[in-house]
Amino acid sequence: MSVADLHIIASSGFFDTLIETLFLESYNTRLVVLGTAFLGATAGIIGSFLLLRKQSLLGDALSHATLPGIGIAFAVMVALGGSGRYLPGLLLGATITGLLGVLLVLAIRRTTRLKDDAAMGIVLSVFFGLGVAILKIVQEIPSASAAGLDSFIYGKPASMIMSDLIIIGVTLLLTIVICLIILKELTLLCFDDSFASTQGYPTTFLDIILMGLVTAVTVVGLQSVGLILIIALLITPPTAARFWTNDLRKMLWLSAFIGGLSGWLGASFSAFFEDLPAGAIIVITAGIIFLISMIFGPTRGVLPRYLRQRQLKRQVGRQHILRSVYEIMEAEQESHPLKNLPISLERLRDHRVWSKGELPRLIRQARSEDHLERQPSGELRLSESGFGEASRITRNHRLWELYLIKHADIAPSHVDRDADMVEHILGAEMVHQLEAELELQEHTLESPHVIENETPPNAV
Repeated sequence: MSVADLHIIASSGFFDTLIETLFLESYNTRLVVLGTAFLGATAGIIGSFLLLRKQSLLGDALSHATLPGIGIAFAVMVALGGSGRYLPGLLLGATITGLLGVLLVLAIRRTTRLKDDAAMGIVLSVFFGLGVAILKIVQEIPSASAAGLDSFIYGKPASMIMSDLIIIGVTLLLTIVICLIILKELTLLCFDDSFASTQGYPTTFLDIILMGLVTAVTVVGLQSVGLILIIALLITPPTAARFWTNDLRKMLWLSAFIGGLSGWLGASFSAFFEDLPAGAIIVITAGIIFLISMIFGPTRGVLPRYLRQRQLKRQVGRQHILRSVYEIMEAEQESHPLKNLPISLERLRDHRVWSKGELPRLIRQARSEDHLERQPSGELRLSESGFGEASRITRNHRLWELYLIKHADIAPSHVDRDADMVEHILGAEMVHQLEAELELQEHTLESPHVIENETPPNAV
């Protein structure tokens, strides 16, 4: 970019507009950005419980159920002599039909055998179709202007005023207070509502409180992002937060942060680029944060999970080849302690079933980790560190075999396969007990391996 171009950009007020947007110097920008940020934080907190409750689409059903209430409230206010555009009245109508939609979902779920997704799909489609029809009818009312009612569908953050910001801020504060007071009960409801019911917790009342919070968030968010896009703020931030943590408290705060950040950045971009609709940019911003979380989230992200699986695969492969070498040496020697003697590659290949190309790869891996050495004759020999590691791995595997036979009623003929499929982690007390039983077995049996044709007394 040339110096002349920089002068043109500077003279056009580009940097002035950028600074004004970033530091919220404009009164209208400050209202919109703070309002959408507060709304995103509130929706993130409530959406976390909906996500864990497996009822994320309930917010979608509720938001669509508010549309008939807006049209009906407009018609009622016009019939009473008003203009029909009184915002509290429109929001009251949206609240009534939204709650009615939620109650219908709960009624269908509790009185029929339909699942939640079917009940929410029915309510969503019927109420939205009814709302579109009612809005079409009210537009034909003489001497009444219904223009602008569609802003509740797509959102119009630029029209936000101070009273809207105060309502959203109060909603955020009440949401935080209520969630902190009944956090234990809501946690139990989300993870095991049947257990909560048997313990005497009022699960129906807790469901009503949760639905009331969802309704409040949906209604106050109608004007900023619209009923179609409010569902994105209820689902996307908590879903993104789920990739970062398994702790509910951390998830709540992180979801609120992601929702608030999405509202802040989306509204700021919309204010800077005037042709961009704020509601859509807010949702797109939340989607970008979700994509980043899905890829890089340390708890459930695709990349960390791939790296963990790759590391686990390397660890399992290392254990398999070292244990195979150690068991071959045991089979070829009658004296104990074992001598670290080389074995042939053919003997190793025949010891167990290896997939195509697996054995050469595992040999290279073991050699790179200084666990295996190749002799000039082409035979393989455990290094000093590899011999100790192979001995430990083999003993742990036999502890698992013994555990599965003694405590899980696994047939001895299948125990080797099952021991390979479980993680080799035991408690300290169980390890000491199994080591004592294994030592007794090694002194009474001719071979240290579990006898495959022997059936334990408690096996069926």
